[in-house]
Amino acid sequence: MLMTKVGFVSLGCPKNLVDSEVMMGILAREGYELTPRADEAEILVVNTCSFIEAAQKESVDAILEMAEHKKFGAAKKLIVAGCLVERFRAQILEQVPEVDAVVGTGEVQRIMEAVEGDLRVLPAQPPAFLYHDLTPRIVTTPKHAAYIKIAEGCDHPCTFCIIPQLRGAFRSRRFESVVREAENLARAGAREITLIGQDTTSYGEDLGLSDGLAQLLAKLAQTDDLLWVRFLYAYPNRVTQKLLDTIAAHPRLAKYMDMPLQHASRNVLARMKRGSNGDAFLKLLERIRTTIPGVSLRTSFIVGFPGETEADFEELCEFVKAAKLDWMGVFEYSDVDNAGSYALDKKVDAETICERRKLLMAIQKKISRENLRAKYLRARSHGSSNRGFAALIEGPSKDNPLVWEARLEGMAPEIDGKLYLTDIELPDGRVAEAGDVALVEITKTDSYDLIGRVVEILPGPVARASFGTATMPQVPVTEKLHRIATGAPLRVLG
Repeated sequence: MLMTKVGFVSLGCPKNLVDSEVMMGILAREGYELTPRADEAEILVVNTCSFIEAAQKESVDAILEMAEHKKFGAAKKLIVAGCLVERFRAQILEQVPEVDAVVGTGEVQRIMEAVEGDLRVLPAQPPAFLYHDLTPRIVTTPKHAAYIKIAEGCDHPCTFCIIPQLRGAFRSRRFESVVREAENLARAGAREITLIGQDTTSYGEDLGLSDGLAQLLAKLAQTDDLLWVRFLYAYPNRVTQKLLDTIAAHPRLAKYMDMPLQHASRNVLARMKRGSNGDAFLKLLERIRTTIPGVSLRTSFIVGFPGETEADFEELCEFVKAAKLDWMGVFEYSDVDNAGSYALDKKVDAETICERRKLLMAIQKKISRENLRAKYLRARSHGSSNRGFAALIEGPSKDNPLVWEARLEGMAPEIDGKLYLTDIELPDGRVAEAGDVALVEITKTDSYDLIGRVVEILPGPVARASFGTATMPQVPVTEKLHRIATGAPLRVLG
């Protein structure tokens, strides 16, 4: 019998990607065939993002593009899933007649009803779905790196954000479930695990755990086959000394912290309902660097928030110069009608917002260049890393197949700079492969990227034929990454 083919378009952040992988896993378990080709899919699923205006527009464009395949291609059914559904369920069904079913963020496990039946308007209820280690999942990232969502939803009252409305209240996965999933992924070949959630630093609070993230990291650090365990999206006032001490104590825990600060001005942070200020953040950064020598720090800011004066923006610029962060993203503020900031006065015009983003990124570009030069070139000249730097080999570059890509410990997948390798062959004829861990000599630094060559290939874990579960297979997917102006990654499968 010929199996029905299903194609996925997954937009937005890695958290959304995991939802797509779960839906793929459920469909594959039920006998559906996954295809990376939209033109041959009989069922198309678009998992949408609605965090900011630009991402919302990208989601609408993707829906309309896939709708064309119902008119002229093999597609017989179009399903829309994700955050956009939580905001515009009725409007999607009314205004895009090609859409046959909608699946909200709390209905991921009901994808089969959407495919085989008619999942349309449901009683209004907060999203509550939370996957676990036994939930079917098709991992679409490269075999050597995978995401694990450790929590869902958010309880923070940030006025610019509608995540609590889209994803529901904060809820943590069970400790043992996360550990089992990480062990399964490691046995399947993953060398790096990245923990994600709306606020990973709140992990375990709803389960009665004290310093839950620190406990989880300490446990995962004992997984022999893993090279690195990292986590993203730390909330500043939830970063405890216990967490920092844990990262410092375990070699497998990546010396890397992603901590969205959003701004440095007390005035703007108060209107955001984030609290704190630039001086407090500088003290926190100093404590982090003191506890974790060599740590790489990433943050993100919002410019043009209602009420942001020229003086507020200047304060942010001075903070960025003083903080000397390794990586930084800047989002242009855009109104969302059901966010708390929508009703705030003193809006900043779009042209000013754009100029402020460019100026802030220009400041950071110089800082990043100097940080990379100091960390990798000057360190080598002082003999502190004679054997090279450990790197995870990603594979041929998507931009230039003659060059390979890799990442160092201080580079998170997809959001930070890359290490480009001009030579992956050793004098004895051995050649590095995707998923290998190698020692790399850095030969040149740029504003955000590095150039180097492989000097040694390190031994990897013993390959295993079975890893105790059938829920974590790899699917051959051709990927094409798109990035919108805000810097948010948009992933299109196919």
